[in-house]
Amino acid sequence: MKPIHRRLAVLAAALAAALPLQAAERVDAQPVPAQILRAADAAAGALKAAGPRRLSGVAAHEARLELDIDFTTSTIFNPATGEFDTVKLRSYRSPGTEPRVPFVAPLIEVQPGETVRIGLNNKLPAEPDCARQVDSINVPHCFNHTNLHSHGLWVSPSGNSDNVLIALLPGVRFEYEYNIPADHPAGTFWYHPHMHGSTALQVSSGMAGTLIVRGNRRPTAEHNGDIDTLLQRDGAPVTERVVQVQQVQYACRDENNQIKTHKVDGKVVAWVCDKKTKDVGQITGYDQFGQTSWKESGRYTSINGQILPTFRGARSGALERWRVVHAGVRNSVNLQFRKMKSGAKSFDRLRTQELAGWVDRNCTGELLPQWEIAADGLTHGRIVRKTQNVLQPGYRSDVLVVFPEAGDYCVIDGDAAADESVTWAAESRQVLGKVTVEQGETVPADLQAYLTAQLSAMADATQEPAIAARIKSGLADGLRTELFAPHADIADSELTKPGQTMTFDIPKVKVKNPKYPPELPEFIEQFEFRVGDEAYNPKHARELVLGRAEEWELSSLVGSHPFHIHVNPFQVVRIVDDKNRELSAQDLEKDPVYAGVLGTWKDTLWIKGGYKLYVRTRYQRYIGEYVLHCHILDHEDQGMMQNVRVVLPDGKGGGVYGHH
Repeated sequence: MKPIHRRLAVLAAALAAALPLQAAERVDAQPVPAQILRAADAAAGALKAAGPRRLSGVAAHEARLELDIDFTTSTIFNPATGEFDTVKLRSYRSPGTEPRVPFVAPLIEVQPGETVRIGLNNKLPAEPDCARQVDSINVPHCFNHTNLHSHGLWVSPSGNSDNVLIALLPGVRFEYEYNIPADHPAGTFWYHPHMHGSTALQVSSGMAGTLIVRGNRRPTAEHNGDIDTLLQRDGAPVTERVVQVQQVQYACRDENNQIKTHKVDGKVVAWVCDKKTKDVGQITGYDQFGQTSWKESGRYTSINGQILPTFRGARSGALERWRVVHAGVRNSVNLQFRKMKSGAKSFDRLRTQELAGWVDRNCTGELLPQWEIAADGLTHGRIVRKTQNVLQPGYRSDVLVVFPEAGDYCVIDGDAAADESVTWAAESRQVLGKVTVEQGETVPADLQAYLTAQLSAMADATQEPAIAARIKSGLADGLRTELFAPHADIADSELTKPGQTMTFDIPKVKVKNPKYPPELPEFIEQFEFRVGDEAYNPKHARELVLGRAEEWELSSLVGSHPFHIHVNPFQVVRIVDDKNRELSAQDLEKDPVYAGVLGTWKDTLWIKGGYKLYVRTRYQRYIGEYVLHCHILDHEDQGMMQNVRVVLPDGKGGGVYGHH
């Protein structure tokens, strides 16, 4: 594939705008594209404001950008009060960042075969002796130390690549270098801090951004291609919407450093900020995270840094690609679309506890289908039809959507059962925003037949005739898209036995009372977050051998958790429930969390309590040390993480690390 040397196109100009319902100024709610510098820009003198230092040394196949990390004081709209709360949060900044929407990181777009250089400048203030103030590495600490994780990218975990085992201290600049392979899958990925002890706090501040790998490889008789080459109309990509979901959990505190709350009948229903005392919302401690804290806070889930946006520019009958990224810390999102009742009252002055009732009264249409073409950035071998799209923290879902008629549509975070939710409790419906759809094409009742016809026409227009015929045959046979799947299935014959087991656990343990004496007792009980039989220990690593393929058994002893592993993705092959029954694809269709998941490739997977999930993975190309962990990020910060070390084979059936 020939590299494309061009300055990053301003995606917002090509995508439909999404505007906030209540804002001092109307701004584009698409993530602002990062101003990436490429070789062609230097030759043309583009981005002159960047200065000679950044223009020099930009080579072909190279993309560069700068990210500053600093405190930003701005506002977040609070629909419960109808006002903007003043907040001061850690955030990413780059050239071109939209200052009115600062708590979402810039959108990064790159291509297979590029070297991506990200200069990360930690401008947060120093925290002297921050690590000495805690008894354990698994007590959150050093909130201004940071690093960078390219979540889902298939790149090296070592050196200055996707290395999350380094610390970038305040006042330090470090340049990350991601050498994206020429055969890297095209898809939707994301990036965020991954400094153990401060990950949840920084991500919840809005330090997270979408990263798109765009591919132009058409499938051939020998090689699969990128689905980007199919999803085109009249030579341009179909309408895309980047939908980055975040949960910014700021709070205001009283003179005793307690979170200010509003209670009804003794129950906390909202965290409040008082303008009379000039309160400033911040994220300063891990008492702001917990099973019930998001619901109690009364905060709203944001999309691309904005609260309750309206997505505009849609037309009935037009095929759209929604790239959905769950960049939140811990709460599940059940993405749904329903037609809104004509004349529905505005929802921009409701408390979060009132939103479920508003949805019941006004979002009265049938659930709109979503056709998932990729999960976690990896294109499926068969498109998965959904009406409920349950996303856990860390998930990405690329879905095709067709709005069948003009009008307004609700974008909903739907009901979630206790075993589908990160809170381990049932969650009620909330509205996330709306889509305004103008009159376009007339759509028949059978939306799937319409979708199939649209994709088939695109195949004829974009692919060689023989390949187009194969694509259309697959689409007609249950929406098969195997010519765009980036990974081959892992056969039994590839596996090295016995494989791996991984278990999440949260036992109660006795620890020394830090206030003893004089306060009794000498020992107290507390929960410990573990992988296997220990909390995170950076000196211990699970050893894997390069070139092998293995099956993993994943389980959780207490509650449910999203499992994530860096570098190499995995294929889901079997799910066994808490009654020790292996569940068929038909069984799983009844479960919104697992519908269509068998056979798919992912990097993050919900481990339902009491279940056993079996996945297969190949250890390819890269050696070095990285991590697996729970993607409830405050669990990870408190010890639910483990190092993984991929070593070279020793020629005798084992592995070798180091010279001897």
